[in-house]
Amino acid sequence: MSSYILRRLLLMIPTLFGIMLVNFAIIQVAPGGPVEQMIARLEGFDVNATSRISGSGAGDLQYSAQDESGEYRGRRGLDPELIKDIEKLYGFDKPAHERFIQMIRNYLTLDFGDSFFRDAKVIDLIREKLPVSISLGLWSTLIIYLISIPLGIRKALKHGSRFDIWSSAVITTGYAIPSFLLAILLIVLFAGGSYWNIFPLRGLVSDNFDQLSLFGQIKDYAWHMVLPVTCMVISGFATLTMLTKNSFLDEIHKQYVQTARAKGLDEGQVLYGHIFRNAMLLVISGFPAALIGILFTSSLLIEIIFSLDGLGLLSYEAAINRDYPVVFGSLYIFTLLGMVIKLIGDLTYMAVDPRIDFEARD
Repeated sequence: MSSYILRRLLLMIPTLFGIMLVNFAIIQVAPGGPVEQMIARLEGFDVNATSRISGSGAGDLQYSAQDESGEYRGRRGLDPELIKDIEKLYGFDKPAHERFIQMIRNYLTLDFGDSFFRDAKVIDLIREKLPVSISLGLWSTLIIYLISIPLGIRKALKHGSRFDIWSSAVITTGYAIPSFLLAILLIVLFAGGSYWNIFPLRGLVSDNFDQLSLFGQIKDYAWHMVLPVTCMVISGFATLTMLTKNSFLDEIHKQYVQTARAKGLDEGQVLYGHIFRNAMLLVISGFPAALIGILFTSSLLIEIIFSLDGLGLLSYEAAINRDYPVVFGSLYIFTLLGMVIKLIGDLTYMAVDPRIDFEARD
């Protein structure tokens, strides 16, 4: 076991290096970098996200801020020395390979540098935003599992019944509704949009959170989490429910189940003493992967809609503003967490089924 974990940890090094290298290479050819954006601001251009979509902002800056030889120029007569100072400010006065090597050296010590457009260190920004994203991902994953596993077991036991049919229709409908559309609907209904003003609309906690008692803080936090977590849960438990159902259906018809029944065991003992562990192998071992998917892909629009200042929103704004230290710092953290959680998933797989031994594989 220890040698397998060590090999996996060592494998993370070239994997992480390769991911960072590919993304760094892509960034080098992307138009509208931080130098172009600063030149555009000095020239009076609007470089926000709206102007990018309309095509009149920083998306065109590579052509307005560079001449045919590739050198930056001020369309309104900016001093070339000022251009060089801007390049030096953002580290673009060095060749790309030198910048990449220096970045990797710094990242080995978790030194992600300073944000280009925020007066803060990248590591401080990540440390500040990470709890929000973890809260959304962790609570959503736990609730999805608490709903999906009992529902999937019941659907397997009632396979083909009226309950199985209508529950399948409900979870398929929930899966088909985009989470951001459901978020807007819940805001209209329950957050003072047009009907009831029951739940808060913005933020993870209230402004007076620090003044509340411990119980009051827990209640306030839970009250703010209801709508965003609901949006992520409703669209997320269909796959796990059907996986649980199919796993149980597959195990129910195996020979060892018939043998257990022939020995006189009741259905509860057969179900939870024999079927459950084998059927839940894929479901339980998939928990880390499910957490990765919800944490890294499902929370961006939810964070934007509910004004939750997490890593998803931070990464989105950094990509729009070409804030490369934040982009690469977030990517590094996302990738590292993803690989660690994936390793935990494999170890969970081995813990659930001792017959599986990754260490014995060639």
